[in-house]
Amino acid sequence: MKIITTVSSTIAVAAALSFTTSCAKSDNPEEVKTEVTPAAEVAAPTEQSVSKVELAIELPKPQFQGTPKPVKLAPGLKLHKAGKRPPFMVAEGTVNLSKEKMVTASDDMPIIGDLEQLVDGDKAGSDGSFVEFGPGTQWVQIDLEKNSEIAAIMVWHYHAQARAYHDVIVQISDDVDFLSGVTTLFNNDHDNSSGKGVGKDVAYIDTFEGWLVDGKGAKGRYVRLYSNGSTADEMNHYIEISVYGKQVQ
Repeated sequence: MKIITTVSSTIAVAAALSFTTSCAKSDNPEEVKTEVTPAAEVAAPTEQSVSKVELAIELPKPQFQGTPKPVKLAPGLKLHKAGKRPPFMVAEGTVNLSKEKMVTASDDMPIIGDLEQLVDGDKAGSDGSFVEFGPGTQWVQIDLEKNSEIAAIMVWHYHAQARAYHDVIVQISDDVDFLSGVTTLFNNDHDNSSGKGVGKDVAYIDTFEGWLVDGKGAKGRYVRLYSNGSTADEMNHYIEISVYGKQVQ
């Protein structure tokens, strides 16, 4: 599906001139003082053309196993209403910038799996496809290698059974340590238990469709994602992270 959106605007402002003429008695009676002040500048016509396409996301097979467990959220936390995700439009030429890029984490020795698995393209929910970290707030970080304009970030935590992860926070920055220039794109930490500020985004149940975070065209080199256990247990899991966008020239 491809949509071409053309925005054309032509602004024509007529140059208005304000003339102030003063005649006064002087040694030269023919002398006339005239001041000319331009009231507006003439703007040249501008034309901008933006071509957009639907973001193509390759999904794994549904993987729910066993008897579904009820998902209990903290009081006051809203749950995203499940349903088919509408098409997400991005600029033509948008690519997966995170494929096989370097991944670091708050714990560089996961309990299960290797960090490289988070960007290897395998989104299956079966054993051997996910990485498990210990309890508490944990983060993973992807180095896109160059400053990039982010269109969307897709994340799959764990979708073999229904669960919602706590304190899901997605940030980008040019600072590898995320001490400055940090842009928060998503935050559902409703009580600031992870210390990154109170978030107002909804909680959601992980499924094979993954969760899409709108990049809003924000720019940065590093992408960091936080979590703090789930409704299933206190451990943290990631299957795959895809960062879509374009490198800034």
